[in-house]
Amino acid sequence: MRACRFLIAGVLCGCVISLPLAAQQQPVPQPAPANAPLSHGAVIFSRSDDQEAAAQTAVAAPTKVPDLTDGERDAITVTTYALDAHITPADAALAMRARMTLRNDGDTPLAHLALQLSSSLHWESMELNGRKLGPQQWLQHPRDTDADHTGQVTEAIITPATPLAPGASVELTAIYSGTIPQTAARLTRIGAPDHAANSADWDRISPDFTGLRGFGNVLWYPVASPSLFLGDGARLFQGIGRTRLREAQATLQLRLTLEYTGATPSTVVLNGDSKQLAANGDEEIADDAGVLRAATVEFAARRIGFRMPSLFIVSAPLVASTEKTLPMHAYTTHPELLAPYVTATTQVLPLLTDWLGAPQPLTLTDLPENNDQPFETNGTLALGLQSAQPSELTLQMVHALARVPAGDIPPRAWMDEGLAQFVGLLWMEQTHGREAAVAEMNQHGTALALAEPDLSVDPANSTDTAPNTGQSLILATDEIYYRTKAADVWWMLRDMVGNAALQQALARYRSAAAQEKEPSLFQRILEQTSKKDLEWFFDDWVYRDRGLPDLTIANVVPRTLLGRNAYLVAVEVANDGYAAAEVPVTVRAGAVSITERLRVPARTHATTRIVFEGVPQEVQVNDGSVPELRASVHRKQIQAAPAQK
Repeated sequence: MRACRFLIAGVLCGCVISLPLAAQQQPVPQPAPANAPLSHGAVIFSRSDDQEAAAQTAVAAPTKVPDLTDGERDAITVTTYALDAHITPADAALAMRARMTLRNDGDTPLAHLALQLSSSLHWESMELNGRKLGPQQWLQHPRDTDADHTGQVTEAIITPATPLAPGASVELTAIYSGTIPQTAARLTRIGAPDHAANSADWDRISPDFTGLRGFGNVLWYPVASPSLFLGDGARLFQGIGRTRLREAQATLQLRLTLEYTGATPSTVVLNGDSKQLAANGDEEIADDAGVLRAATVEFAARRIGFRMPSLFIVSAPLVASTEKTLPMHAYTTHPELLAPYVTATTQVLPLLTDWLGAPQPLTLTDLPENNDQPFETNGTLALGLQSAQPSELTLQMVHALARVPAGDIPPRAWMDEGLAQFVGLLWMEQTHGREAAVAEMNQHGTALALAEPDLSVDPANSTDTAPNTGQSLILATDEIYYRTKAADVWWMLRDMVGNAALQQALARYRSAAAQEKEPSLFQRILEQTSKKDLEWFFDDWVYRDRGLPDLTIANVVPRTLLGRNAYLVAVEVANDGYAAAEVPVTVRAGAVSITERLRVPARTHATTRIVFEGVPQEVQVNDGSVPELRASVHRKQIQAAPAQK
């Protein structure tokens, strides 16, 4: 039996103190504010094996669990995280002191505050605004949800002395601990094969690998959310997007102490930012397994952005690309597998540079198994390196490099996820042609059309208890909007203003984004570079969700031009949808064609006239590049008599 186990390190008020993690009766020192910097030094929380066994059963006194609604659980937004963590990979153990600021974003006062952790972790003590809470003021209980890989969470319900008013905030300090082993319980219980489930849910703390992806994968930090399940349509993924959006402006800081044997792991990666671990040479602890050492690393407070907080502890060496000027390196013990990734990056780099400027370095982190599902965040791509042809990797590398942040850009999902998707389409167009890229867009068109609201139905008169009102891109929480529709929007903007104007606007935006006060900044910049009024487009497609256009060819009238073997073809297009659209209108005969662009306002008709040399045979409206409520390609044959000479 070990005489003592070290579970968490931290410093409070500049003093070295020692406390057991289990909820005790003695007072706990008052914590610093959640946005205060984590102090330097070493405070060790320890307990004997007997104390630890007691802590595992030290849940709150038996009390009836309050019947909270999903709305009450979803009303809390965490605006600051200050995490003081201790990880022991040999035991898969995590212990944490979490200082947080909680804000009520609901419409009514909250009599109870609910926070969740992975079910393999347990809450141990709580402080509210610096005062320790007694056993009658909070409790914990298990709750089913697929937001964590175990399929359950340990939920704490805190009862403040007075309800938290709408818009008000409170400071909460919580201590919790437990283990995070690998499990795919939420997937296997719905019938997923073991190999597929394990390749999706690879999160864990272990001696050879530590990777924690956050809400939606493993709850290693506290969150506030209703229960979400994989079998309930897209509700889990929508809940993930909603949490990413509402906590995009939140800040997170971390002080991590790692307890280990043998060589010091090299690097900690938090939200894509990497720092080297610093060994504490004077902290050695005799243990049954050998000599335990401690190493620490600190990350200053930084905005989370549109992502979930993720944490990796990397033991593999850093391998630089053989191409010294290439913005890529990797943490791997298999450097021989890097060659195709280097080649793929080299191939896509010119396109990325043209559109987004020189990319910042991308870090590859090798996952334990080569079939583990990849994970992207903020300049880091975690994946299982494997032998592959470079052509099989180019799309993946385009997307990952396009998402590497360039400076302090506001967390706009449609400009992050959507832009990366758009650049992938550009790569497909460059390598396989426009038709292939448009076909790729159309593969997701049906799902987008189903997701968009039917604006012909007045929600006030609808029999649907929750009529779909859609999502504006600037507030989108569903990836069908902030990825699929956003990529369509970027493509349409490119078609309307041209490559040069859009590239110039993106470059100017990157320089000015840090001072952005409102989401219309990019629109104003693009109007300057393109010399076009784009208010109508941004209003219908970005700032609001007016559904999709619904186009038809209303009429085609060819007229001969006197003295010429040519026609003036009038094409009338009707739009029964509630979103305006600018679409290509093409007149063709055989291999000869001519195209003009036509803006069709919502709920009306518009006409364009095209001069065509020869006898026209067909009119086409839209080529699939503008998403529509139904078909996105419309054709009509022309019955034109030969021109009179």
